[in-house]
Amino acid sequence: QVQLVESGGGLVQTGDSLRLSCAASGRTSTNYAMGWYRQAPGRQRELVAALTSGGTPNYADSVKGRFTISRDNAKNFVYLQMSSLKPEDTAVYYCAADRSYFDILSGRPNYWGQGTQVTVSS
Repeated sequence: QVQLVESGGGLVQTGDSLRLSCAASGRTSTNYAMGWYRQAPGRQRELVAALTSGGTPNYADSVKGRFTISRDNAKNFVYLQMSSLKPEDTAVYYCAADRSYFDILSGRPNYWGQGTQVTVSS
């Protein structure tokens, strides 16, 4: 029903900035809550940023002050602006959407992207 495609990942150095994009298509709605998750090999997927349909963001402590989640409703795009990147940020980043903000926070979004790799070198 909804398709999500991430882009913008790549190899950067410690301290660099990077912006991830999530393009939504299909039966999209501005009422969707959005989230960005990340997963490193051997580790569980974690929610790093979430956005309510009304535009209120929330962040994991590990990225607070460095990452910003935002959306462009006209373009059906969601962004994750990352700054002051650290090697610990290395992971596959996934975009997610759900009509329920609770489902985003609880790790049960209805829609997932395929992920984009972010690698931060020391």
